[in-house]
Amino acid sequence: MQQKELGVYKPLYFVLAFVLYILIITVNLTLILIVTIEKSLHEPMYIFLSNLCVNGLYGTVGFYPKFLLDLQSDVHTITYSWCIIQAYVIYTSAMCEITILTVMSYDRYVAICRPLQYHSILTPRGILKLLVLAWAYPLLISVISVLLTVRIPICGSQIRKLFCDNPSIIKLGCSKAVANQVFSMVLITVQIVQFFFIFISYAHIVKVCISSSEGRTKFTKTCVPHISVLVIFVMTTLFDVFYSWDGSENLPVSLRNALALQFLILPPLLNPIIYGLQLPQIRKVLCCKHKMMCLS
Repeated sequence: MQQKELGVYKPLYFVLAFVLYILIITVNLTLILIVTIEKSLHEPMYIFLSNLCVNGLYGTVGFYPKFLLDLQSDVHTITYSWCIIQAYVIYTSAMCEITILTVMSYDRYVAICRPLQYHSILTPRGILKLLVLAWAYPLLISVISVLLTVRIPICGSQIRKLFCDNPSIIKLGCSKAVANQVFSMVLITVQIVQFFFIFISYAHIVKVCISSSEGRTKFTKTCVPHISVLVIFVMTTLFDVFYSWDGSENLPVSLRNALALQFLILPPLLNPIIYGLQLPQIRKVLCCKHKMMCLS
């Protein structure tokens, strides 16, 4: 399969993509290591946050290495098998982002709305169950989606996108993918339910926090970063859906590519930065580590 030509600015794109990928790896690994090493951060919220960063690394590894190789070549091709694998990795990463954010919203709901029951609900076993659910559901559902896709005979060979995804592969099919469309509608419905759950959780949190200055401070410190990450993810995902399904061939290629890449750039880059800057415990650890390095 041949990907869309990247133009005459490939050297510049390569430098920008390489620096961006290294930055994504650095900020995510830094936060993961901080949460892992610092015993004071071995709490549910930070464990879920580190899983969000792991997912960011997982999703970007499905795109950036292949993209960087394409930028070094005059022919941008990918085998059908690797195209399916890339679509699976990117698809599961997007779904894992939603499930982990849902789990994080539940954690904040219990912490703020039911504080006396927090440690009895978010036990180590409870945390493990939530994490297994957050990872297993997207991974298994994506297997079904991929199986529905690979059964379709392929008649085309050109992916009009910088990476493979289910809609792009389905568009190459020789027949209509009715089963895929129905399955996609079911998944979209489930995702809407997850977003509704997040909305209800934060509606309760706001109701509790708005009555006191202490509650408002707690909401600002622990919930605003989560809401910011959620908004960024929703907006960038909508950009990709717009690119994939609306058939907007009249848009400039650069704009279409920019829309498609937003959810592979902004969430994995900004998630650890937003949390690192906003959560006081992580910011405190970062400041202490920086001072130690300066003193040495």
